[in-house]
Amino acid sequence: MQLSESVTLNAPNADFVDKFKEIADAHSLKFRRSSDHMIHCVFLRGNPLSTTIHPSKPIEIPLDSLTSKPQVSMARKIHHRATHIANTQGLRETLPTLNMAISGQEPMKNIDTLPPLPAPGQPLMFADLFAGCGGLSLGLSLAGLNGVFAVERDKMAFSTLSANLLERRDVPVPQFSWPSWLERKAWGIDEILEQHPLELSKLKGKVHVLAGGPPCQGFSFAGRRLESDPRNQLFEKYVEMVKALQPAAIVLENVPGMKVAHSAKSWKDLGIQLKPQSYYDKLVESLDKVGYQVLGRILDSSLFGVPQKRPRLIVIGVRKDLARHLHGGATRAFELLEEARVKQLQELRLPEMVSSWEAISDLEIEYAGTRPCTDPSSRTGFQELAYVGPRTPYQTLMHQGANGPMDSVRLAKHKPDIRERFMRIIQDPECAKGVVMHAVQREKYGLKKHRICLMRADNPAPTITTLPDDVLHYSEPRILTVRESARLQSFPDWFQFRGKFTTGGSQRTKECPRYTQVGNAVPPYLARAIGLAIRSLLEEATAAASQQTVTEAEQEILAIA
Repeated sequence: MQLSESVTLNAPNADFVDKFKEIADAHSLKFRRSSDHMIHCVFLRGNPLSTTIHPSKPIEIPLDSLTSKPQVSMARKIHHRATHIANTQGLRETLPTLNMAISGQEPMKNIDTLPPLPAPGQPLMFADLFAGCGGLSLGLSLAGLNGVFAVERDKMAFSTLSANLLERRDVPVPQFSWPSWLERKAWGIDEILEQHPLELSKLKGKVHVLAGGPPCQGFSFAGRRLESDPRNQLFEKYVEMVKALQPAAIVLENVPGMKVAHSAKSWKDLGIQLKPQSYYDKLVESLDKVGYQVLGRILDSSLFGVPQKRPRLIVIGVRKDLARHLHGGATRAFELLEEARVKQLQELRLPEMVSSWEAISDLEIEYAGTRPCTDPSSRTGFQELAYVGPRTPYQTLMHQGANGPMDSVRLAKHKPDIRERFMRIIQDPECAKGVVMHAVQREKYGLKKHRICLMRADNPAPTITTLPDDVLHYSEPRILTVRESARLQSFPDWFQFRGKFTTGGSQRTKECPRYTQVGNAVPPYLARAIGLAIRSLLEEATAAASQQTVTEAEQEILAIA
């Protein structure tokens, strides 16, 4: 601890002076006795503070009120001797009562305590930021967590989330317990932070997990990866919400590109060499400053029962007062996530890998047949699949809880020459399946798209994107339906999608139709495993903290005795 200036101590007796000397020596403090029997020592740099210490019951002062952390910690033995120092958030320093006279400042008032976790048997509560159509929310709900509120700016995406998690439908997951002060509509995170700061502060202790996935287009390798893309700054709003709610744990999902540093071009032009920093690095740095230990790893969704090769950056953070009770801190979250992955496959009776055929073969035209599209959001003239029932265990699992006909099974209306071209691609033995077609193959078939992939029936699907014509069906000359894309993302059949099917032109950046909603979503089964891991993580941290409290109390009693 770097100290300066002087503090006046009114010592009541010689014994107290001797005990104070022990503390002073341990901290390398200098002091001397004055003629008026007062003790002078140095105190916090930058604080013109005069302090008189009287023996009484100790109080707790948060470390973040100090200019820097002490470098030495001492075991607390009795009431006047101790300074107990722990981790930064919720870590407290115990000192005798201080009567403070601070020049130019008000005396310290009440000290905030960190929000508690729910009592045993009570569910963890979560909020979802940048929620999209609700893939992450659905997965956390399937893991036994309960939603409080969700933030999504797009009206179509929010309408889908609302239809499944807010409108009291008869579905196999709990509905959100939406706050009365927050209108049930599409919100931007900046709007809620600006308009409801007081109401958000009152949710401290009531939102235990804060989840979210800021828009990824600015980080994605499929895009232009512009450092100036305003969507890249939205994670800062995420951090602001973390500060407002102080959840016990945080979860963030994004594309792997978030871990890749943007080049600081403007600085290079000036001849200044700077080490480039990724937005993941900036996120970790920002969350560390507000009291969270954070770790991110790239995971493949196909390992969690999702029939899709979809690498994603999963970031998990734990409040530091809890992380210090975990062996390995935030690393422990990913150990528990692996345990949750194995447990999930066992519980759901899923193989290590679910193939495309196992996921969507019951949605083939040849198997199900077609009928005129009845979806109210569809234009006339389209056909849809006439569903007859599941063919595989995964399909049976997906169809549980689906009462009545599925939505979003509308088929694309391809022209005859397009269908003929797609069939030639499917039947071409030289056309690689399961990977993006290379330039020679695209030129051979007159394809102008730079990204198009023919599925393999016996493998998980390639990454489902927001563009419906990025992926071709493995056996039928067509693109996928919204429902097939949702199946490959692990959305259950009871989950309804709302809004337009597609959009184009200038509206592409302004609207979030069904294909885009599905392509942007976190796979619910990946989110389910994350939810199970977070539950185990917080239970473990809470149990360890309780045991430490008991142990310290026993040691204190023995020391006094």
